[in-house]
Amino acid sequence: MTNKLPGQQEFSRRSLQDPEGFWSEQAGAIDWHDPFSKVCDFSQPPFTRWFPGGRTNLCHNSVDRHLEQRADQPAIFFISTETGEQRTLTFRDLHHEVQRMAAVFLSLGLVKGDRVVLYLPMIPEAAVAMLACVRLGLVHCVVFAGFSAESLAKRIEDAGARLVITCDAGMRHGKLIPLKQTTDDAVKLIGGEVRTLVIHRGVDPCAPFNSARDVNYAEIADAQVPRDIPCEWLESGEPSFILHTSGTTAQPKGVLRDTGGYTVALAASMQHIFDGRPGETFFSTADIGWAVGHSYGVYGPLIHGMTTVIYEGLPICPDAGIWWKIVEQTRATVMFSSPTGMRILKKHDVEIVHSHDLGSLRHLFIAGEPLDMPTAQWIQHALPGVLVVDHYWQTESGWPILAQTPGLGAVRSRPGSPGLAVYGYDVYIAHEKTGDPVPRGVRGVLAIRLPLPPGCMSTIWQNDELFARHYFTQFPDRLVYSSFDYAMQDEDGFFFIHGRTDDVINVAGHRLGTREIEEALNTHPAVAEAAAVGATDELRGQVVNCFIVLRQSDQYATDAARDALIREVEKGVVTGLGVVARPAFIGIVKQLPKTRSGKIMRRAILAVVDNCDPGDLSTLEDPQSLDSIRNVCATRN
Repeated sequence: MTNKLPGQQEFSRRSLQDPEGFWSEQAGAIDWHDPFSKVCDFSQPPFTRWFPGGRTNLCHNSVDRHLEQRADQPAIFFISTETGEQRTLTFRDLHHEVQRMAAVFLSLGLVKGDRVVLYLPMIPEAAVAMLACVRLGLVHCVVFAGFSAESLAKRIEDAGARLVITCDAGMRHGKLIPLKQTTDDAVKLIGGEVRTLVIHRGVDPCAPFNSARDVNYAEIADAQVPRDIPCEWLESGEPSFILHTSGTTAQPKGVLRDTGGYTVALAASMQHIFDGRPGETFFSTADIGWAVGHSYGVYGPLIHGMTTVIYEGLPICPDAGIWWKIVEQTRATVMFSSPTGMRILKKHDVEIVHSHDLGSLRHLFIAGEPLDMPTAQWIQHALPGVLVVDHYWQTESGWPILAQTPGLGAVRSRPGSPGLAVYGYDVYIAHEKTGDPVPRGVRGVLAIRLPLPPGCMSTIWQNDELFARHYFTQFPDRLVYSSFDYAMQDEDGFFFIHGRTDDVINVAGHRLGTREIEEALNTHPAVAEAAAVGATDELRGQVVNCFIVLRQSDQYATDAARDALIREVEKGVVTGLGVVARPAFIGIVKQLPKTRSGKIMRRAILAVVDNCDPGDLSTLEDPQSLDSIRNVCATRN
């Protein structure tokens, strides 16, 4: 069957053939204080400036411009299953709270260009702080509220922050997360006297407070004389925020986002990709500390006049129906989650999903890592009337690179594919050595011809040289952006992601993608999650080592039952991929090491398997998950 999407393809073609006209049209969806003099300045590749000369403001476009028509519409639904709290902030309420926090920033002497680190859980004040920063031209740097003091210190220091905003504590599965104490420890590590603005939630009344350095947010906010805090109109290329990514050994890289291009890209994506409609509700399950949380937990929905959901809690507490209860309660029309999140829910009875009224939900967007077929099939069975849209993007891009685009008309899925190239992205499959385009059906590296479209990272914070060297020099004779992901494109233009270039397993010259192997592992009904890595082998270079999490481990309590299961899983891999992919080892573990955003840390698994240094583990959610891998590896022959 041929699944052609003429609407999306024609839209994309126009964006590449006439980028000036296309993006000028898209820029009309946001407010500009001063018009831009040019659509795109690509005079210094690989650096791109979008809408130079134009002046706008991200907070104005997210909040202020909606006050005339949407002042009483909910802007934020806040739901916490950790504390039992629920709050609704209308656009008028949000405007008031942003003004209040902006006044506090000014009273502390912050000026345009200063950096502010946010170390907050999923509470409305996190979104308010982000919006107050961009209102004044401050550059925010959100750090996930689960990182260690060392990781937080690195980001504070790299950003050169003048202020850190935190709260007394967060909660996770009923457990206290001492955010204020961790912040104090981080500040001590950098040896500086960075001021700390403390939001007291009342979760931890014993949280430390240093009156010489700390500021109580409620007290200083209440002391401010109510006044209108105008937006700082920023030139389009001026920064909006820094968001750090993690490397294997190096200092985390600070992805820098501009203002005008990012605002335009999000406004366009909410309409054309996510098919969101002003007045509706958008529910992203991503934490505010990650790229999705920035683009589609806060800015994207608000720019588009939608209500966004901020949820503090786990996907299975108090039960595995909480996300669906939130959809039902908020009448969400668009939901954004991850394959990991869906695999967690897949372990539970599908009737939990069916017990909720999900009639409002049109689309479920999935991204973060490849969506395996068993999980995709489970989602479609659980949500028969919902369009499931697998799509692909990166922290660096800030918005989708590959997707179906429901906002441009009817779409049809291609199993295993995150879709076609999105408008603005000139995507192709490059030979991994030369960068030359490869034929359809041949695997290579997913690459993007320059210039990158609006919304993509403008550079690495304070390191233009690293930006140019890291992302644009993989192919010596071609100036293109490398995604560092292996991929393939079929005859109809659909892309298939085969995993990171550093996730490829080379067994005696045969190159196997981790995605392919994990897909085969996940086809066994007993397997909930799986990870594959290439362990060093003296004879074959690498051999396949696999680690699986079971849906119901009590069914395999005996050694005999577990051995029989492993043989079945192994047979499934060989049947699906051939003898060359036969795993040398399959271990059963309770959990897989993952980042805070839910991605499997294969690099850390491989380090344990090969008994070497795992590098930067600041994004690792649960260190005990590596112990589980170590214990299982100790049983290998």
